[in-house]
Amino acid sequence: MVEHHTVLLEEAVAALQVKPTGIYIDGTFGRGGHSQRILAALGKEGRLISLDKDPAAMEAAKRMTDSRFKFSQASFSELKQVLAAEGISAVDGVLLDVGVSSPQLDDPERGFSFRFDGPLDMRMDISKGESASQWIARATEEEIRGVIENYGEERFAKQIARKIIESRNHGPIATTRQLAQIVAGAVRSREPGQDPATRTFQAIRIFINQELEELSLVLPQAVDVLAAHGRLAVISFHSLEDRIVKRFMRDEATADHLPRDFPIRASEIGNARLKVIGKPIRATAEEVAANPRSRSAIMRVAEKAAA
Repeated sequence: MVEHHTVLLEEAVAALQVKPTGIYIDGTFGRGGHSQRILAALGKEGRLISLDKDPAAMEAAKRMTDSRFKFSQASFSELKQVLAAEGISAVDGVLLDVGVSSPQLDDPERGFSFRFDGPLDMRMDISKGESASQWIARATEEEIRGVIENYGEERFAKQIARKIIESRNHGPIATTRQLAQIVAGAVRSREPGQDPATRTFQAIRIFINQELEELSLVLPQAVDVLAAHGRLAVISFHSLEDRIVKRFMRDEATADHLPRDFPIRASEIGNARLKVIGKPIRATAEEVAANPRSRSAIMRVAEKAAA
């Protein structure tokens, strides 16, 4: 099992500008790297609420006995519900580390990676929803092609979908190795150093967990619950995720979206809710050398405007 490295650890916590008495949200607890660093920056009266729907994350959270810390097994799209249950109406910072974690990728039983042979599951919360193998067993060729094409940006999506259907006719596709071999037989070429199954596995995982939809749901909630001058920091690893974050922050930093000549008084134009802070932050060369998975990480930061 590969050691877990928390991506952009210092950069993310610095972006939040943690106040000793503040209330903060770690929307993706994982194995607690960011949460522990936030707690180290908090004072005695500070609070941290961490969320994660992965049962393994909940087990890791049980080992944290800090009275300032509260864990909730929930998706970050349930942010407002979790805060309401805690009686919290506003927070000083929200951190989201989007996507799958290294422990999930490195556990063959979770079925996220083609590097290990295991059950083709891919669910972040294995107690809910449909596994990847169950979906592949019932989806049409058009549906499979659409997922691989749209979520994986895979140019061989048509060939892969057809190959999956052909293979499915001979028996269930139940393991990661089966799927990886099917994809390898359908992909004619690939970028140097990239496995033929990379984009397909990524696409199906994003679809099964509704990752882009979850991200789109949590971003406006995060802005709603932020206090004035509170910070939102989002780390993403995929161009589709980053595109959603970039557009959301850009739109929220714009006072209006009306045509330039639209007849409206200046006093009737709403205020921008966010201010984008600095340029996108990426992992340093040193971090990438220590943790190659950080290479695709990009963090965007924004601050809630004063009321």
